[in-house]
Amino acid sequence: MSKNKKDIRSLTKEQLRDFFISQGHKAFRGNQVYEWLWQKSLHNFEDMTNISKETRQMLEDNFVINHIEVDFMQQSKDGTIKNAVKLHDGLVVESVLIPTKNRTTACVSSQVGCSLDCRFCATARLKRMRNLNPDEIYDQVVAIDKESRLYHNMPLSNIVFMGMGEPLMNYNNVLKAIDKITSAEGLGMASKRITVSTSGIPKMIKKMADDDVKFNLAVSLHSAIDKVRTSIMPFNETFPLEELREAIVHWYAKTKRRVTYEYVVWEGVNDRQKDIDALVKFCKHVPCKVNLIEYNPIDDGDFKQASQDIINNYIQKLERNRIVVNVRRSRGKDIDAACGQLANKT
Repeated sequence: MSKNKKDIRSLTKEQLRDFFISQGHKAFRGNQVYEWLWQKSLHNFEDMTNISKETRQMLEDNFVINHIEVDFMQQSKDGTIKNAVKLHDGLVVESVLIPTKNRTTACVSSQVGCSLDCRFCATARLKRMRNLNPDEIYDQVVAIDKESRLYHNMPLSNIVFMGMGEPLMNYNNVLKAIDKITSAEGLGMASKRITVSTSGIPKMIKKMADDDVKFNLAVSLHSAIDKVRTSIMPFNETFPLEELREAIVHWYAKTKRRVTYEYVVWEGVNDRQKDIDALVKFCKHVPCKVNLIEYNPIDDGDFKQASQDIINNYIQKLERNRIVVNVRRSRGKDIDAACGQLANKT
């Protein structure tokens, strides 16, 4: 029966109002239901207490609320939480809560699997099955906010689109989800606390800038030499660094917001002086900061973290060139919740 019903959260507020008018009801009932769905994140019609029982039954007869369920939760010894999130069709994605002393960050997924082919990432080994809907992205944030309050006594403060999938390959749904997350009629979070991380799809970075988005941009770079980057991120052949650079320059010209480059240093891959020099040169095109990320091995161990001496060489050269650099220690490694490890092992 529910297969023939429309997911009510796919409707805009105006469409909900129109539905009520078509059923002989006042339009403001649509506003009430919209508030239950998005501001209060309700997953069933029965609890919409300011609506009559007959109206609730009418909603039940016409619609379904397709919502996620946290199927399995793991806690790391460092406080990180990983959720295996079951979608309404039985598919599973993972999301992560990363706590620090003063804030908590949600790492959310945007696709089931991934359509890109980064060789160092466990998610890339899963074929892309489908894009997540806006409400499925939104629900991950709601679930993590609850866990943040329960386990860390604070509301969720930041969101990063660094979970499973390439967010810019699910552009419309990601933007709709962010709109709901930031709207006063949704979760009311500030856009500046949200970062969308991409492997680098130039035309979509330009589109984001042209669409005047208010969130932050991070780019998984890992090498500023085309040949090296293509060897670890084969899609770089389609979207080479020159095009990526042009897109990032366009982004900064439009938004005036600096870009974050995510960068892992591997032994024998990007650990030479010329790799460091290339990164410094790439960084000079627009104001930016570099996050040097600790590598988290996936099962076969083809990639190995570079030595601390090499990392120090990167830091020194970047700082000498007045480029902001942070070293990001991985969280949740013991539960496969760290960067690049999300692979639905559960």
